[in-house]
Amino acid sequence: MTAPAANQRPLFALLIRLGAAFVLSVMLVFVKLVTESGVSLTETLFWRQLPTVPLLLAWFASQKRLSVLGSRRMKSHAGRAMTGLAGMFLNFGAVTLLPLAEATTFNFTSAIWAVVLSALILHEKVGPWRWGAVLLGFAGVLVIARPGSGELPALGAAVALGAAFMIALISIQIRDLAQTEHPLTIVFWFAAFSIVPLGIAMPFVMTAHTPYQWMLLGGLALFGLLGQFLLTAALRYGAVASVIVMDYSSLVWATLFGWLVYGLLPGASMWLGAPLIVGAGLMIAWREHRLSLQKARAMVGE
Repeated sequence: MTAPAANQRPLFALLIRLGAAFVLSVMLVFVKLVTESGVSLTETLFWRQLPTVPLLLAWFASQKRLSVLGSRRMKSHAGRAMTGLAGMFLNFGAVTLLPLAEATTFNFTSAIWAVVLSALILHEKVGPWRWGAVLLGFAGVLVIARPGSGELPALGAAVALGAAFMIALISIQIRDLAQTEHPLTIVFWFAAFSIVPLGIAMPFVMTAHTPYQWMLLGGLALFGLLGQFLLTAALRYGAVASVIVMDYSSLVWATLFGWLVYGLLPGASMWLGAPLIVGAGLMIAWREHRLSLQKARAMVGE
């Protein structure tokens, strides 16, 4: 589904996505700190999602706009929520298993997975440029992971790659929903649907928390909600292939936070492999942009 031209504001979309990259990088710091403090991943996800529902209800009620939360696409919202929940489990899990910079870099392979999915599932014709980018990106993964070296935990690398795969699926779902739904409507129903299975699991995983842990959970919820809104808004005003370029700025923040909070800087393999993955993503974004221009010209000529 293509958004009306009037809704497209490319520069605004890029700025929103840039803000989202920073906000979500801060959120991942909270994720790592809270899980290291002893809170289970399932409970972390529950508290990440729960405040979203009452906060958005209160916001729209104060604006007398509760009707915005109504939707005729509940099935699509439910599907996006289940995919998003699986993606969050993997994404948060990767952050707990890997240093921040490495986990963030593996997330960039979502653009590569998107190409693979478009070829295998959507049967889209993928040319040599994008297949070359896929090979380049996975070469970067091998350089960073260095299988058999023991430098990075294999489980962490696998979980991070799984998270990136889910991000590719989620981006397609959000892009579709954003054509008819308000960004906060998508965020609201994602939280509302996902807290059901998380709530069922809570009696089995919940423990008493210290004030420090509650502070971390509160920060996680706040930055998670803001980041989710910014991501969704960016996809409303710009194409996936264009705005996703801004995601690479999160590597700068992840490296900085990893150094400030943990005193860690990426190793040599990271500095060698990350440019390959980023380069692959940029190549895919460039090629997607060129293809969209060709399609636009073809439609004008018809």
